[in-house]
Amino acid sequence: MMRKQYTAAFKAKVVQELLKEEKSLAQIASEYEVHPTQLKSWRTIALEGLPSLFEKRDNTVELKEEHERQLAELYTEIGKLTTQLTWLKKKLNGKHHSRSWASRAAR
Repeated sequence: MMRKQYTAAFKAKVVQELLKEEKSLAQIASEYEVHPTQLKSWRTIALEGLPSLFEKRDNTVELKEEHERQLAELYTEIGKLTTQLTWLKKKLNGKHHSRSWASRAAR
């Protein structure tokens, strides 16, 4: 006999029913055709996993803040490099013009 496999969505739905406590464990087991021991196991897994759902949110906030900080640093670096590039271009153009002026004067 093959074991039944349930989707995560189905398990979540059944566990929500269990947590409402409007029906007995036996009633829900009968209604969804799942063994009561299996329902207890799913409920335990769900309850133990709840704190991690909130930790992930906290982690997401931390990651976003870190990303924003890195982005600000990168924009600062881009600004510095753009300024340096502009300065170097001006210096290079100035030397180029002075050379061409000096070569014209020598003629």
